[in-house]
Amino acid sequence: MRTQLSISVTALAVLALAACGTESGSGSASGSGSVQPDVPVTGVHWSVDSVTVDGRRTVAPADAHVEITDEGRAQGSYGCNHFGADVEVEGDTITVRPAEMTEMACEEKVQNFEDTLRAALTGRLTAKLTDGRLTLTTQKGDLVALTSQPSPPLVGTKWSVNSLISGETAQSLPAGTENKAHLTFGKDGSVRGSLGCNRFTSTAEISEDSITFGRLASTRKLCEGPEMDLERKLVESLKGTVTYELDHRSLTLTRADGEGFAAVVADTSGAK
Repeated sequence: MRTQLSISVTALAVLALAACGTESGSGSASGSGSVQPDVPVTGVHWSVDSVTVDGRRTVAPADAHVEITDEGRAQGSYGCNHFGADVEVEGDTITVRPAEMTEMACEEKVQNFEDTLRAALTGRLTAKLTDGRLTLTTQKGDLVALTSQPSPPLVGTKWSVNSLISGETAQSLPAGTENKAHLTFGKDGSVRGSLGCNRFTSTAEISEDSITFGRLASTRKLCEGPEMDLERKLVESLKGTVTYELDHRSLTLTRADGEGFAAVVADTSGAK
């Protein structure tokens, strides 16, 4: 397993795509051989759908994504760890430099996918856009498939807790508690979900950048040690007023002391 590394995930970035399309020749920018972008790719949240290596397709975790900027930088996640790299774009060819990344310990299945995606997103890639779908092809013929997605709303979305926050350090959940804790904010000012073992309900007054929680009520089922450890941390983060940050498919709740948790949009379909 990877060791944890204290690092600000918001400071990391990777990948830029200024133009891509079908190149029919080597003419000038105004000629028939120019490379024309099919759809805008900057300012778009690209969700990683899958990676295909040696003909074997692997579906991506729910939070694997790339967000592209006009400045030639973007922020992204391999599915658990965030990453960043420099790129060069020429026509429909993208050269991605070796990436830096956080080193948070991840579930084994997700960690294996991260290693595969990181290897595929390095070196010279050919980009193709079709109906909002972006395909990156390596020189070996391996494929990274991505889809543009709109930002989900805070209210009404099921958020799955995927890490704990302490200052600028993100740490993985206690072993055996992955994909168990979640919460959903209701339009009626309620919030309900699971603490990893027991279910809970409360009220949530949402403002521009903070949420004030009311008294939390929960079931009283006896839980295993790791589940109780997670439950205690989540209960503390669901008290009083906390700061929240909504970054497309990611949600972070932070108390005044810097403690809190992060969550991603839950996969309710059973597949990405």
